[in-house]
Amino acid sequence: METWIEETTFFESIESRREFESPFTFLEGPPTANGRPGIHHVLSRLFKDMVCRWKTMEGHVVERKGGWDTHGLPVEIEVQKQLDLMSNEAIENYGMEAFNQKCKESVWTYEEAWREMTERMGFWVDMEDPYVTLHDEYIESAWWSLKQMFDKGLLFRGHKVLPYCPQTGTSYSTHEVSLGYKEVSEPAVFVKFRLEDDDASILAWTTTPWTLPGNVGLAVGPEVTYCRVRITAPPSESWEGRGGSEVGEELILAKDLIGSVLRNHADVIDEFPGSELVGKAYSSLFPGAIDRGESETAWTVVAADFVTTTDGTGVVHTAVMYGEDDYRLGMEKGFPAQHTVGIDGAFIKGVHEQLDGRYVKECDDDIINLLVEKGLLYREHTYTHDYPHCWRTDHPLLYYAMDSWFVRMTAVREQILSHNESVEWAPEWTGTKRMGEWLSNIKDWAISRERFWGTPLPVWICPDCGIEHCIGSIEEMTSMKTESSPNPSELHRPYVDDVCLVCPSEDCSGEMTREPYVMDCWFDSGCASFAQWHYPFENDEKFSGSFPVDYICEAVDQTRGWFYSLLAVATTVFDEPCYRRCLSLGHILDKEGKKMSKSRGNVVNPWDHFNKEGADSIRWYMTTQSAPWSPTNFDPNGVRESYAKMFLTLWNVYRFHADYASLDGFDPEDQSGFVDPSDRSPLDRWILSKVTEMADEFHQDFVSWDFHKAGRGLEVFVVNDLSNWYVRRSRRRLWEESDSNDKRACQHTLHEVLLIVCRLMAPVSPFMPDAIHRGLTGTSVHLADWPIGSDLVDRVLPTRDFGLEQEMSLVRSLAEAGRRIRVESNRRQRLPCQTGWIVGGPDISKFNDILGEELNVEVLTTESDLDSFQKIVLEPNRKALGAKCRSNLPSVLAQLDLANPEELLLEIEAGIAALAGYEITMDDIEIRRAEKDGFAAQTLSFEEGDVSIVLDMHTDSNLLSKGLARDITRRVQAKRKEMNLKVESSIILSVWVEGLELKSSDWEHVVTETRAGEHSLNEEKPPSDADTFEVDGTTVSFQIQ
Repeated sequence: METWIEETTFFESIESRREFESPFTFLEGPPTANGRPGIHHVLSRLFKDMVCRWKTMEGHVVERKGGWDTHGLPVEIEVQKQLDLMSNEAIENYGMEAFNQKCKESVWTYEEAWREMTERMGFWVDMEDPYVTLHDEYIESAWWSLKQMFDKGLLFRGHKVLPYCPQTGTSYSTHEVSLGYKEVSEPAVFVKFRLEDDDASILAWTTTPWTLPGNVGLAVGPEVTYCRVRITAPPSESWEGRGGSEVGEELILAKDLIGSVLRNHADVIDEFPGSELVGKAYSSLFPGAIDRGESETAWTVVAADFVTTTDGTGVVHTAVMYGEDDYRLGMEKGFPAQHTVGIDGAFIKGVHEQLDGRYVKECDDDIINLLVEKGLLYREHTYTHDYPHCWRTDHPLLYYAMDSWFVRMTAVREQILSHNESVEWAPEWTGTKRMGEWLSNIKDWAISRERFWGTPLPVWICPDCGIEHCIGSIEEMTSMKTESSPNPSELHRPYVDDVCLVCPSEDCSGEMTREPYVMDCWFDSGCASFAQWHYPFENDEKFSGSFPVDYICEAVDQTRGWFYSLLAVATTVFDEPCYRRCLSLGHILDKEGKKMSKSRGNVVNPWDHFNKEGADSIRWYMTTQSAPWSPTNFDPNGVRESYAKMFLTLWNVYRFHADYASLDGFDPEDQSGFVDPSDRSPLDRWILSKVTEMADEFHQDFVSWDFHKAGRGLEVFVVNDLSNWYVRRSRRRLWEESDSNDKRACQHTLHEVLLIVCRLMAPVSPFMPDAIHRGLTGTSVHLADWPIGSDLVDRVLPTRDFGLEQEMSLVRSLAEAGRRIRVESNRRQRLPCQTGWIVGGPDISKFNDILGEELNVEVLTTESDLDSFQKIVLEPNRKALGAKCRSNLPSVLAQLDLANPEELLLEIEAGIAALAGYEITMDDIEIRRAEKDGFAAQTLSFEEGDVSIVLDMHTDSNLLSKGLARDITRRVQAKRKEMNLKVESSIILSVWVEGLELKSSDWEHVVTETRAGEHSLNEEKPPSDADTFEVDGTTVSFQIQ
């Protein structure tokens, strides 16, 4: 990081691409700095950074402007808790100006922690010049956008039903509501609504009796089956509570609920669909509480799609102002929208003389008594359920229709659906399902909030003539304000509240006052694409060059948050999509797939892993663990495994190359020592072909958003192909002291492959690849081009050799088959076999040296016929022989076991075979082939045919000596590593062998392989501190000095 800062690498990565004049625009979803960053923020910033780094390497100019979301409910809640201000009245008494100042300070509480985390994880974003939603410039742009909506007739005033606390005078968000759920037991009632012009009542059920004075309609399911029943007998003596029904009285309710609702014997006298009830009128429960006005549908039955028969009566009582479904239905059907309850939570005057002025939750019992007096209560019962309470006062919340300002999103439904379809969503179903289906049922957007800290709603209303005016700029507000109004010091409350405007209407001299609301903070962030540039007041070119945005990325829970608000604002203001591509991330969970929470104690602190395994390992683990849109189970052991498996392996490969390159004075830029790939060994050409195969797949996975597949493929290449095969098979080539074409070819190959690997890895894990790349070239990998190429940069990958890849694949499969043979035959890997044979398959003789060493055979040759290594084995068909021989079966089996299989088979084929006096036919035996004694084989099947590997498993003193030499070499090499000796360091080696004679040629092998400058074998006795091991009954001691 320090090097990047010193060299301004981030800045240079942008500036170096300007020649291509191809911007790729990214919009940062702004975090709020009043809370500490967590592991989930690392996940989202990883995928933001990864794509931006990748596109930079492809040649695009990728400027990344940081941002801070500084308004919203979490900020107010935090400050309220700090100041112990538990109501709007308390805030006003404290002083709105002082309160908002505290909010402004609060949003920067953890800014430094965010900066540190951002830098530590390597997320490149400009945090020195961020956009900030509380800045006047940003607010002015947001005002301008609302003005465009206002001018298009998309901004209107209405009601929104919200959870509301009368004690604090505050409506609550979903987040606040979730803080205060309690289990309560409350009265629930079955109420009789008497039909007009019909001697029957419709039964409806409610758990909120206080809403009954506000009833203006009943909703039924048009496809639901209802019954008309006649009471035939009084209720049983077990009847509890108030209410009842007269014999002969007729009631209407859903057929499926008769058994659970009625407590009287009754006869079903009619059955019909709910559609036949639609339009029927009934008498108001509380005449005069609601003014019918011009409504033609008040106190009638209407159809509604939300009616079910899971509980209640199948009939829903509708009080327009006290339920979200109620309000929507009321607006749709034309019910009168009037409050029976005041903002203080008490019934307003004129509802009923026994209820007026009283707090509604204290009136349930009286309302039930009033229903009893009128004969309108069928029965009551106690209903236990979870109900939201105010987190400040512990009072139950009321669902209450609040005055609100809306953006008429229903008017642009087709446009926003079209824009959504133009977005490249990852995953695709986020756009078509989650977002698309939601937009298909889009509702008008309530953008006003009864809050203090936020972007003030720029709407002024004249109290004299009622005209509404939306301000779109500071200049417009200044030009319209009254002479006595101050110039606000900033565009927040209470300063803008003091500004009055001159009414623009002719013949009106009124002073307009601002609506006392702030705007939904999602509207704030939805303006980010243009407000970050203070458009349209400045930076026209920057905005036009970055809109629509090329890429955004946040968690899936932003689908109906930021993703939606960006799309909604862009549609209503510009009639364009806001972004072209959107990656929707899954949530991060603990290792067991559970949600992280402080109460569970499973929250992961990212710094724990930054400081142990490093940011590269965390980033790599998060990338490869699962698809970006799937939940990620974060297992700390997985991070450690990534560090050990991927990064230590890569670093060891690099050190292997770098150490020998340093010893040999290797210069990749020296053309005189360059070996053309066509002149290199098949092993070199194979790894060059494989790195190209991997790189192309890696790129395609990036294009299709399958970053997890890309990372896994690269890891398999580094660990299996590069380290475990190529480097392991090439070590001896670099051990040679003298210079040679083969040695230089190996160095060039490693250099070229490592460069490609680093450049592919750089977007995912930017630190180690940069360190390696600097060691290889002296320059940052983040200034390098994408090796696959693009429309802007050239492709720099080696040529594929498909035939060579297939041949090497066969070689490696045969080597693995050889290892399996040894395991199954209980023969240790380092004990050589005298001979190995390849039977069948293509000619791979050019790899005989490699395969011979892998198989650990002295001679490797080919054989055309597998039969020469096999013998015939005859096994009994016990079912057939049992039926034929019965009690003599043991004798037959014994003779079969002693018989010569080949001779017996000839006799069977000649029809003259007999065992224990019984004729033996082909039906009595099963023939299989097995390896002859002293041989072991495995066969691999391919589309082109079978290929077998056969090993001679015989052992002699020469083979035992060679095997022991290899075991000694491995032990000594491990000791060298444990002692942290350099590759070129020479040692003094003493070895003592007891139980086997180590041949002189094999001893020389040990001396050469371990770089033993001085050495001795079996001189005197081993000291007590010598390392000792045993293999196949032979004891070996050794000492290194």
